[in-house]
Amino acid sequence: MIPSRAIRLLSAFLVLLSTIGCDQTTKHFARTELSQSGSTTLAGGLVQLILSENPGAFLSLGGTLPESLRRGLLTVGVSLGLTFLLAYLVRAAKLRWIGFLGLAMIWAGGMSNLIDRLLRHGLVTDFIFVQIGPLHTGIFNVADMTIVAGAILLAVSARSFKRNPEDLAAGN
Repeated sequence: MIPSRAIRLLSAFLVLLSTIGCDQTTKHFARTELSQSGSTTLAGGLVQLILSENPGAFLSLGGTLPESLRRGLLTVGVSLGLTFLLAYLVRAAKLRWIGFLGLAMIWAGGMSNLIDRLLRHGLVTDFIFVQIGPLHTGIFNVADMTIVAGAILLAVSARSFKRNPEDLAAGN
């Protein structure tokens, strides 16, 4: 349990600053370096860095919508959702640390992608592609990894709460 609103707000902004710093730095690197080389292969072919400007959300979801609708949903809609999520993070005094951290990571990753979208005319820079044999991901970025890691932490928090609901009252 995180008792103080000030501590929750400070913690959320520390997660935000570290996420934006890492995400925007790697996106800048991708835009400057990969626009020259096209792509770079790492880890014995497991990871490939490929520059992609994504007009949609995660895995290009909504990328083919008409531009005005897409911008409305992915800029205004996401902004409102992220504002409500921050308000929840600041007010949820009974939220366990792991759940708080998961939600803060989702908020921070969403904010970094929103910054990209606002500064890059509705586009988000993606550049990481992972392939293991026939299995592969879509092209993603550090903010997307932060969002997924946050969702995993949130799921772990929810699962452990279902097992031990009395832990919430004890502050564990």
